[in-house]
Amino acid sequence: MTRPLLLVVDHDLDALARTETELARRFGADFRVRGESDSAVALQHLELAAERRDPVALVLADPWLPGLGGAELLRSVRTLHPDAARAFLVPWGAWADGRTAEAILRGMSLGDIDYYVLQPWTSPDELFCRTVSEFVQVWSRTVANRRREVVVVGAARDPRGHAVRTLLTRNGIPHAYLDRGSAEAVDLLQAIEAPHPEDADGPLVIWLAALGGRVLLDPTDVEICQAWGIGTDLSVPRGDGASDEVRDVDLLVVGAGPAGLAAAVYGSSEGLSVLCVEEHALGGQAGTSSLIRNYLGFSRGVSGAELAQRGFQQAWVFGARFVLTRRVTAIDRTTDADGSSWFVVTVSDVGDVRARAVLLATGVAYRRLGVPSLEALSGSGVYYGANVSEAHGLAGAHTVIVGGGNSAGQAALHLQRYAADVTVVIRTPDLSATMSRYLIDEIEASPTITVVPNADVVDGSGDGWLSEVVVADRTTGDRRSLPADGLFVMIGAQPHTAWLPAAVARDPWGFLQTGADVREAGAWSLERPPCAHETSVPGLFAVGDVRAGSVKRVASAVGEGSVVVSEVHQYLSLVEAASRSRSPETQAVPDG
Repeated sequence: MTRPLLLVVDHDLDALARTETELARRFGADFRVRGESDSAVALQHLELAAERRDPVALVLADPWLPGLGGAELLRSVRTLHPDAARAFLVPWGAWADGRTAEAILRGMSLGDIDYYVLQPWTSPDELFCRTVSEFVQVWSRTVANRRREVVVVGAARDPRGHAVRTLLTRNGIPHAYLDRGSAEAVDLLQAIEAPHPEDADGPLVIWLAALGGRVLLDPTDVEICQAWGIGTDLSVPRGDGASDEVRDVDLLVVGAGPAGLAAAVYGSSEGLSVLCVEEHALGGQAGTSSLIRNYLGFSRGVSGAELAQRGFQQAWVFGARFVLTRRVTAIDRTTDADGSSWFVVTVSDVGDVRARAVLLATGVAYRRLGVPSLEALSGSGVYYGANVSEAHGLAGAHTVIVGGGNSAGQAALHLQRYAADVTVVIRTPDLSATMSRYLIDEIEASPTITVVPNADVVDGSGDGWLSEVVVADRTTGDRRSLPADGLFVMIGAQPHTAWLPAAVARDPWGFLQTGADVREAGAWSLERPPCAHETSVPGLFAVGDVRAGSVKRVASAVGEGSVVVSEVHQYLSLVEAASRSRSPETQAVPDG
């Protein structure tokens, strides 16, 4: 296989030589390093690489190239090599140049560049090499071949294959997906002696290359997580190789989205025993976002899955435990003989867990379209949420997104790297009321994204897989068909709170009321005021999107998950004081 290309284009020959030398010194063993001073020649080389299907990992370009400028060159790279990282190469001190700063901002806003890289000025230049390494690492995750930590082999456009890819992506498990019947899939299946290597309709095969080459055939989600070492039960390993079940914790967190992960990090770091239960995968809705550009500290942006994985690892290091692919089905209240108050939380296929306090961070779920013909194709071309793992499988395809929020914008920009075209259908006249400006600017600049305003998706069809959708104008009622190999539905969300006991106060839309809202609704019975994120049941807290009045943003959810831990400590202190005085603070939670 041809080694991936690292291309640098700079009209300053001395600077070009330094950059090329530094790239070759650090990356030359695994990558082809090429330097060009002429942007037209560089473009020809990139076109030839695309024709030959040679991989391109990174292109660095001086923004002020003569002739074809850096932005124009990198815009071409986006089309020729959609997986390649693209960055301006600027000299030290360029941050003081308003023109350069404007070019970088405009390039990122239009999607021409991912970020910028400072030219190396010494050797070794570890800052330069670190920045390039980060770009290369992100690029490496887009490469679909058998030399990956986990390789999935399944039928093309298989609903179960889609579900497995989503599970792996959202839990931060690096993987590649090979279509059964392809030459590379056949070679792999023969090498690992999997059944029916040449059968296009054989079982789903997962090869855990990084874990001793273990092979799973048609595994469940639980089996996949267990094989990778992700917790799905309450066992805690001991030093002798055995394990114990620990069913009593200080804080039980329901949901592992940004809010739940933040609470797990701060709670465990401050000495609480924390158990986090997640029904699906890490990250919640944020875990499906291909790129979050406005989260503090990630100037180049970060994928939702990467952000969630970092939070998970951080919490795990502090001692938090996680149980994934399990659902919390009930919450009750009990009091021990010594007056100690506990929540009893029932977890599917695990049993009861006792917690001194409970935090609800269950987020929200995307609303369904309610169109029978499209519901029948759910998972077969129709997806709820961004599902960025589907992008590679829709290379050259027609895609449609329903929704005008930030998640929809991020999905459109990610999909347009691979799809032939992307159509965004919105109910409103334009995107300005629901989407961040930086996303709107990139969408308007993209030649492959079309926005259809004042419209609804009302029908669709396909023989086992989606092939077209029908869009109706909300004003005239006129209908038209659009070819569609993939439909991504992001039309608002609703909380999943119906399972909670009736004593937990909600607003008319089902969101959980907390703090002052609980008191104003007459749902608080104690003399002390409720904490800001405390529900109508003392010791039961709610944060993130599921909370009434919350700001539906990742940063806000993380903030609430962090702040609520101090309130949990405050509540536990009150309970301990009451227990010492033999007057425990309790409140029964009636059956809901």
